[in-house]
Amino acid sequence: MGEHPSPGPAVAACAEAERIEELEPEAEERPPAAPEDHWKVLFDQFDPGNTGYISTGKFRSLLESHSSKLDPHKREVLLALADSHADGQICYQDFVNLMSNKRSNSFRQAILQGNRRLCSKALLEEKGLNLSQRLIRHVAYETLPRETDRKWYYDSYTCCPPPWFMITVTLLEVAFFLYNGVSLNQFVLQVTHPRYLKNSLVYHPQLRSQAWRYLTYIFMHAGIEHLGLNVVLQLLVGVPLEMVHGATRIGLVYVAGVVAGSLAVSVADMTAPVVGSSGGVYALVSAHLANIVMNWSGMKCQFKLLRMAVALICMSMEFGRAVWLRFHPSAYPPCPHPSFVAHLGGVAVGITLGVVVLRNYEQRLQDQSLWWIFVAMYTVFVLFAVFWNIFAYTLLDLKLPPPP
Repeated sequence: MGEHPSPGPAVAACAEAERIEELEPEAEERPPAAPEDHWKVLFDQFDPGNTGYISTGKFRSLLESHSSKLDPHKREVLLALADSHADGQICYQDFVNLMSNKRSNSFRQAILQGNRRLCSKALLEEKGLNLSQRLIRHVAYETLPRETDRKWYYDSYTCCPPPWFMITVTLLEVAFFLYNGVSLNQFVLQVTHPRYLKNSLVYHPQLRSQAWRYLTYIFMHAGIEHLGLNVVLQLLVGVPLEMVHGATRIGLVYVAGVVAGSLAVSVADMTAPVVGSSGGVYALVSAHLANIVMNWSGMKCQFKLLRMAVALICMSMEFGRAVWLRFHPSAYPPCPHPSFVAHLGGVAVGITLGVVVLRNYEQRLQDQSLWWIFVAMYTVFVLFAVFWNIFAYTLLDLKLPPPP
């Protein structure tokens, strides 16, 4: 076949695959090629000697000759990577990671340690953006400390899937609260109603063998004042974090905070029930605030000092309300009002597992040693709390309040 001009990366790989199918009719019976096979075909065009490397010069020529087919921010990142290789070569795996948007640790380090800085204006300085583009840019600056990450996210985000996890959890919490408000005929300080603890979602120490209660207590709130702050924080902090890091990672941090909260209560405040989603909310907010502090110079969100102060004040007020309520005379003696210890369990998860998640945008968590250290710590705590719940209550001869 005659030579053709070099097409764009994705187009070239697909076209090459089509030419192979035309030359080999029996290819229809073969299983479809993996995406890496397409990149191998393209890579071999620039590596005729099959050395496993291509020169950065060839890679730059490929990008520059097809710059109109690439997002401008991604082109900058790819060129920065090409210039960062001191030996003047790019290996096959780096090439695959680039072309398939798999941003490995070596990919990030190559950019950060490269000889070329991103030369165009910052994402914040770009004009003529529509409303959705400005929203995505705002989220990028709220959550990501590196300009390279912000530009990559801005070009890659498609809102598919949308941030469904935090929105779904929030809607369920509001729905359960309204249902309980109507059934109890009380919306403010619902927790003081004598029938409040009879709900099968509340964690109660006498019913701790019902494992679902360690998670479902998030759908019960002490009152509209409790629900309101949790909903605001979930939407203002949780939704942007989910837009950037995805439902799986943010859901993991949230659920880990929820479970840690109820288990912490079962260990440290053994006679008290638990309600509210503060364990999960405090896990997310604590992780976000810690990430801002650890990357202070890189975070470009507006009024970050003032906003951190407001967030800490709101969290402190909510925590103070929970402490006051815990020691306020109970509406259903001898059982006390719900515990505040779940807040502390959420904070502990946020500044450990949560920080590792937020600091590794689009990186493989399993490649981070800190991730495994904190996972091991969390696992040890969960196992300890499980055995504590099985044996400690009996060994300590603790007098628990009767079941509701």
